[in-house]
Amino acid sequence: MTDAAPVLRLVLGDQLSRSIAALGDIDPARDVVLMIEAMEECTYVPHHPRKIAFLFSAMRHFAEALRAEGITVDYRRLDEPGEGRSFRHGLEQAVARYRPARVVVTEPGEWRVLEDMRGWQEAVGVPVDIRLDGRFLCPLEDFRRWAGGRRTLRMEWFYRDMRRRHGLLLTPGSEPEGGRWNYDQDNREALPADLEAPDPPAFAPDALTREVLDLVAARFGHHFGRLQGFAMPVTAADAEAAFDHFIRHRLPRFGTYQDAMRQGEPFLFHSLISAPLNAGLLDPLDLCRRAEDAYHAGHAPLNAVEGFIRQILGWREYVRGIYWTRMPDYAQTNALEAHRPLPRFYWTGETGMNCLRQVVTETHDHAHAHHIQRLMVTGNFALLAGIDPAAVNAWYLVVYADAYEWVQLPNTHGMALYADGGLLASKPYAASGKYIDRMSDYCRHCRYSPKKQLEDDACPFNALYWDFIARTRAVTARNRRMMMIHKTMDRMGDEKIRALRDKARTFLDGLEYDPPVRR
Repeated sequence: MTDAAPVLRLVLGDQLSRSIAALGDIDPARDVVLMIEAMEECTYVPHHPRKIAFLFSAMRHFAEALRAEGITVDYRRLDEPGEGRSFRHGLEQAVARYRPARVVVTEPGEWRVLEDMRGWQEAVGVPVDIRLDGRFLCPLEDFRRWAGGRRTLRMEWFYRDMRRRHGLLLTPGSEPEGGRWNYDQDNREALPADLEAPDPPAFAPDALTREVLDLVAARFGHHFGRLQGFAMPVTAADAEAAFDHFIRHRLPRFGTYQDAMRQGEPFLFHSLISAPLNAGLLDPLDLCRRAEDAYHAGHAPLNAVEGFIRQILGWREYVRGIYWTRMPDYAQTNALEAHRPLPRFYWTGETGMNCLRQVVTETHDHAHAHHIQRLMVTGNFALLAGIDPAAVNAWYLVVYADAYEWVQLPNTHGMALYADGGLLASKPYAASGKYIDRMSDYCRHCRYSPKKQLEDDACPFNALYWDFIARTRAVTARNRRMMMIHKTMDRMGDEKIRALRDKARTFLDGLEYDPPVRR
């Protein structure tokens, strides 16, 4: 290291990209990269131990890769004496050690961290340069310009603009491949009983990961979730291998069956790359181009490739834009006045409703559930039951390995709960038991019947659905996409609706709940 004061470059645990802005102009002969395993980040909500293990292992492997380049890395482990309270605490100690000319960091993915980060310069007494995160495909200023003045912020129009901007799935005349922008209507098939999904790739923990697993088991083994069987990709090379496996073995059927659910099979044809992607181990535009190449090579159909690209290029970028243009007020909205506490079965899986038991159990075991399980099972129940959005948001942030608030909050708060009053979703995604029966085999193994409404063995989703429609009428009856549902309810008659609402109330009153969320 030269005599000149170093630049201290802080890399957060979800910024594990060599191209991250904080490392863009690094001088290996002078500068120091700081990485911190912060206890505060593990416990501001009690994250799933599999998520903590994934991030700590990925961070340690990333640090080793930087060192192999000749870069000095000051890696502060959680189990080192005097370390690990918070990012700010670790940074203050590092500034005292190195007396840097300045600190360079890339903007974080969560509002609470950015608010803290804005006070770091005063706290440490040296300039702190907060740089834009260039890993995303739509800079936030571009999203703000796109959103400015629009009455509605529908993802479809944003997605088309992004397709044009990046030249994906376009003909030479800049028209959409196949003549349509969106093939979602082709991607809603139930899974045939005789169709088997391939096993996902597994990555055996190396010595470094085994050290992390021991640490996490000792410190966070009491958190919701299971560590046993950990086999996640924790390096960029492993993440690339996982994506290659998806392209070869699951992408061809991903589109048609992406909404399907099957008991005992949590992965099906999904890519399983959201955790490494959100941590920085994969490049989103590269993933889209490789999926597009699979279409042009005749390996995967257009509906599968378009559906995958829409999730990465459209939805992922869109929800990030919603988050950063609407926070911090966005998290406080509660358009449907939902205040019920979270049912205890969200943590235990102990419920007679088989669909919920399956999804909660698989979430506990894998820190994973695919988007329909999240939206139309756990999310749908929370919506229909009127569970407090703050409690639901906290649960989703705890339990999934890919969850960071920038992506989790709009998906849960806006899409699943309609708590933002329709800013994100065009209507509440409310459904009765018939939807779950159509898209899964869960109901065949359940004590309740989705075909019944008032009987003792009727699926609770059915009564909860009509109770929700009646309870939220002042809001939902104004939605053009909900008008037919309200007309159907009116034809059912007051007596039947009262009976259904009584049944819903009896069911909800019989549940065990967590303590109410304190605001």
